[in-house]
Formats: sequence, C-alpha cells, structure tokens
Amino acid sequence: MDENGDISEIKRLQTEINFHNYQYHVLNKPLISDYEYDMMLKKLHELEARHHHMITSGSPTQRAGAAPLERFVKVKHPAPILSLANAFNTADLSAWYERIVKLDPKVASSGYVLEPKIDGLTVVLRYEKGILVQGATRGDGEVGEDITTNIRTIKSVPLKIPVLHTGAEAPALLVVRGEVFIMREDFIKLNRTLEENGEKTYQNPRNTAAGSLRQLDPILTSARPLTFLTYAIVQSSDSMPATQWALLNYLKAFGFPVSDLCEPIDSFEQVLARTNAWVERRDAIPFEVDGLVIKLNDLRVADELGFVGKDPRGAIALKYPAREVTTILKDIGVNVGRTGVLTPYAIFEPVEVGGVTVKQATLHNFDFIAEKDIRILDRVLIKRAGDVIPYVIGPIIETRSGAEKPYAMPKVCPSCGQEVEHLAGEVAWYCVNLSCPAQLIRNLEHFVSRGAMDIVGMGIKIVEQLAESELVKDVADLFRLTKEDLLMQEGFAEKKADNLIDAIRAAKQQPLSRLIIGLGIRGVGEVAAADLADNFNDLAELSQTTTIRLQQIEGFGPNTADAIVDWFARPSNQALIYKLKSLGVWPSANQGSRSSKRWYLDGKVFVITGTLPTLSREEAKEFIEQNGGKVTDSVSKKTDYLVLGENAGLKLDKAVSLGVARLDENGLKELIARLEKNNG
Repeated sequence: MDENGDISEIKRLQTEINFHNYQYHVLNKPLISDYEYDMMLKKLHELEARHHHMITSGSPTQRAGAAPLERFVKVKHPAPILSLANAFNTADLSAWYERIVKLDPKVASSGYVLEPKIDGLTVVLRYEKGILVQGATRGDGEVGEDITTNIRTIKSVPLKIPVLHTGAEAPALLVVRGEVFIMREDFIKLNRTLEENGEKTYQNPRNTAAGSLRQLDPILTSARPLTFLTYAIVQSSDSMPATQWALLNYLKAFGFPVSDLCEPIDSFEQVLARTNAWVERRDAIPFEVDGLVIKLNDLRVADELGFVGKDPRGAIALKYPAREVTTILKDIGVNVGRTGVLTPYAIFEPVEVGGVTVKQATLHNFDFIAEKDIRILDRVLIKRAGDVIPYVIGPIIETRSGAEKPYAMPKVCPSCGQEVEHLAGEVAWYCVNLSCPAQLIRNLEHFVSRGAMDIVGMGIKIVEQLAESELVKDVADLFRLTKEDLLMQEGFAEKKADNLIDAIRAAKQQPLSRLIIGLGIRGVGEVAAADLADNFNDLAELSQTTTIRLQQIEGFGPNTADAIVDWFARPSNQALIYKLKSLGVWPSANQGSRSSKRWYLDGKVFVITGTLPTLSREEAKEFIEQNGGKVTDSVSKKTDYLVLGENAGLKLDKAVSLGVARLDENGLKELIARLEKNNG
C-alpha cells in the first residue's frame, strides 16, 4: 500500500475503532469481538509507527476507553487509568522484554508478577479515612462515570477498610483499581432464572456485568451476581510498597479481594515457561479470563520506564486465543444424525476462534434459531471454548442492514427427500425413513441387535462393512445376502460366512414383536412392540390401523399412536415392508405371539425388582409374558404384582404405599401353576 493508502487506512481505522470503543465502553453493546478489535488496533499501531505525523490525541492508540456516558456524573481520575499493550504469543513477549531491558538493564533483575486478565469492567474506588466515598468507571482513562450507589451493592467491595491487627490504619486517602465481573456459574444460574421467567437472557458475563453496573436504579444492580477483585493502587496519601507482589498483599491485608491466582516469578525465562500452564488452566478458573498480565515486580523500575502512547512499558497482557468472535452467517445447513434427528448448523465466513479457523458452528436446534431470530446474512457471535465444537450465541441485531433473510424450516430430509416429522411436545425434528442413507448404519445396527432380530455374529464392524460396500442399502437387503457376497468381503472365510448366513436365516423365524422392535418406530420399545404383536396379526394389519384404534391399547398415547401411523404411511417404509415380505420375513401373531402363549395371567401387570434365586430378570420377564402377563419398569396404581428378589429397592416402598401385591419367585410360579390347574 502507498503512503496515501496508508493514511486513508489510518483514518478509517481511527474512526472505526473509536466507534467500537463507544459501543463497548459506553453502550455496553459491542458489535465485534475482542479478537477483531485487537486485530484492528494492532494494524493501526503498525501503520502509525510508519507515519508518526498521523498520531493524534484523538487516536484510539492514545486513549484507554471511550468518553463517559452523559447520563452519569463525571469523575476525573487522580491519575490516568490506562490499558496495557497486547502480546499474542511468546515471540511478542520476548520482543517486549528486549525493548525494555535495553531501556533499563535493571529490568533483568526486577522480577515479575503474573495475574489473570479478568474479562470484566474496570472500576476505580476512592476511600477517605477508610470509608468508600466514590466508585467510578474507567471512562476514557481520564474521566469516568460516578457509579458509587451501584458499587455499594456489590458484597465483595469493602465499604470500610478495617484497622489491621497490628494497629495500622488505612491511609487517609486511598484510590484503588479493580475489576467487576460475574462468575461463570452465577452467570449460568442467572440466565436459567431469566429463561424460566420468560425474560431475555444474556450473551456473555462481561457485557452483563457492565450493563448491570451502569444501571440508573441500584436495585437492578443489586439483583445481579456481581463480584470484584482489585490489583492496583492509583493514589495514596501514605507511602506504598516497593513491589507489585507486596502491593497485592498490602491490599489483601486491608480487606480488599485479590485473586489467589497471582504469582511472583523471578526471571523472564520462568515467565515464558509458565505461559502454557496459564493457558491450560483457563477452563478451571471460575470466571472469564481473556489473557495473562505480566507486570514488573519492581514498581520503581516500572515507573521509570514510562509509557508508549497510552501503554505503560512496565507491564503487558498476553491475550489468549479469542473464544468469542463475530462473523457473517452465509447460510444454514442441516445434518441428519444416525438417529434421524435433524440438526441445523451455521455456514459463515471463515474466522479464527480459540486458535482455530472455523467455517461452521452448531445452531443447536430449530427452536433456537426461531427464539434468537437468527437470519441468513446476520452478523453472529460465535464461541469456542477448549475442545468444544464452536456454537452460535446469537445475532448482533444492531448491525442489520435489511438484507438479512429469516430462516425457513426444511420440510423434507436433506439426505433422502422424505417429509420430516415433529411430535408434539418435542424440540427435535426427525426423518423416519428406515432406508435414509444418513441413518443406514445406525438402523442396521439396531435391526440386528439382540433386543430386535438378534442376528448373531453381525456386529457394528460388519454392519459398517456391508453398508460401505453398498451390498446392503436397507434392512431388508440383509436377507438377500449370499455366502458368495460375504466371501468377497475382507475378513470373511468359509466358516464365518456360513455362520452369518445361518444366523440371518434363523432371524426370519423371530416373532412379530421382534420385527416391530427392529423397525425402530419412535416411541415403540420392547413393551409396546409386544402389545402391538398381541393386537395385530401381522405388519399388513398393523400398517392399516388408525390412531383411534391404537389409543384403545393400554399405554398408547396420542404421540406414540401418531408416530406409528405416520411411519407406516411413508411410501419408503411401505416399500420396505413389501420387500421384507417378498424375502420371507413375515412373522404372524401365531409365530411366538398370541397362540404360543398361555393366557393364565390374563394381561396382569407385573414389575420385577431385586435379584431372583434361579431366574434372571430377562427369564422372569419371558416367563410372565409367555403366560399372558405384562411386565413394566415402574410401579403404579395399575401394577397388579411386584415380583421381589434380594436387595429390592425403592420399588418395594412404592408398592407398599400403593397396596400392590408382592410375590417372590416361588410365589410367582405357584400363582401360574394354580391358574393353570384352575383353567385345566
């Protein structure tokens, strides 16, 4: 870029950064992320370094914040409340050290203090004769806003400095600097409460703290879980400690909260060695930190080094990789999970977050998009913490130009084109096509599982192998497999192929209830499948049923009934049923269902608890069902018998309270024998 281009860019950056300073420090409504702001400011520093005549007092490189808000009384600070220069890696830290050690060799023996860079709102507190008389925001570094009444509502802020046990009293005048913020856990609780009350939730702790502290009504401030930590003395009528470490302990002794994360370090080499540990501990810190502050321990040496623009030379902030950034949402895509759940995701202009360049992030679910009013072409705030997948927090509504488009919910599955399903009371939308390519492996795995068709020897690796080779495109294709097909697959020899073909052949003899389970109809588990097999002769009859007929069966509500009717109404599922029938997979009710059962128990409801002497839980269940009984998982008023074994738990207590009859294993056998005799 030529000189005229540089000067034009400097002017643009100065204007834009001052605008964002106002948004962040005054309105508490940042439109860009800290990372984007830091990058703009870094670029401005570099350009101004090449064109010194463009450095003016109005440049954001020479100011600490933004002008105070007009609605508050102005407070002139006793000394400039400045921010720190930023380093983004250890190379930047080393460059800082080399610069200052050349200016003053005493830097090498000064020692250092490491402190967390708290992501909060800077405040300045004034104490006279040990009494808090004023609290102010940083403002533009020279003049801030009087927020004394609000500051007093923060429980961690001392209202009066105590006399030390040594008898020492606080200075007649003491002005300290600290940070107001919200703990992560408190922020989560606050948003949860707001959500339960139907109120608007907040996007991040920093903006929430800033907005809460600058309310005109202190009652509103007191309702927010604000806390405070201090780290500097701006002015004092007494002589102050000579080192930063001693100063922190001085503040602590007089009752000021100081972070217990602070630590003294002897040499700059040790500082570099500790930076990784600080980055790694970031997630364990109970409040948001966006960097590590490195300060010279010797305060006299730090003062003598002076300033560069607004930045003191004796300290620097190592900024962590940004976890929250903004970017443009270009489109919204939809993934189909292995369970058929449709999940929306954001497609946006590539941006660096958490040290990684990302192009996509999760949008949670479709309700989230609607609730947040997220639109295509919005500028959105995204977050990535640690190894967590990036996710969208919400749109920056203030940046909308009118070109943004509301999102339209997809009506069909993007993988197979089938109409999607949504059950009342659920958040998720589903594709219920059993042959959907996106769900094939999961559907096959479920179909062959022990609780469904129980095809012995067909584990997940073989399922994946058959699907990837395209030998199997739906569950019915399993029954088309030949020995020759399997021998062509890696890992199959004669015996293994024979065994698997035999297992597939045997699965054709499974009862109707097992096949119903294998279909994976939403809401239809083992108990419901058995009930359906007891009420319908085969899949053809079941496919023609109605929701009214289904709801006449005990335990079938409208959602489950709707899901069953909808599943069988899908053309792709109808084609699959026809295919199963043509391949001989067509159990009827007399195949392991009605006629094979002895109906002595006549639909009585049983619950099993504890360990039985000779029967496993599964064997006892099968014994009951073979004799016409029904087994459920929980005790209710509809329960007829509780079958008790050793170590019975809370189910026994509930059965006693409801007056449910109890049987041990022998009692169960005797009951069935007696009924058999009476009906013999």
